[in-house]
Amino acid sequence: MSKAVYQLEPLTCPSCIKKIETTLNKTEGIESAKVMFNSSKVKTEFDESKIKAEKIQEMIQKLGYPVLSSKLA
Repeated sequence: MSKAVYQLEPLTCPSCIKKIETTLNKTEGIESAKVMFNSSKVKTEFDESKIKAEKIQEMIQKLGYPVLSSKLA
């Protein structure tokens, strides 16, 4: 299992968290996605043979949340 953390611009609403988590957790290959509201980070655990970290970042950005940086953990 691979892990990645994505730093977003400051989040302003709890519904943002639900939108990101629901979308990512439904995606094949993503084991878990957790949004940290206070730090505006998205922590993910995923199977790199099924989905790449770059693809997860693209998905977050398509939802309308610019990713400032990402880091494989």
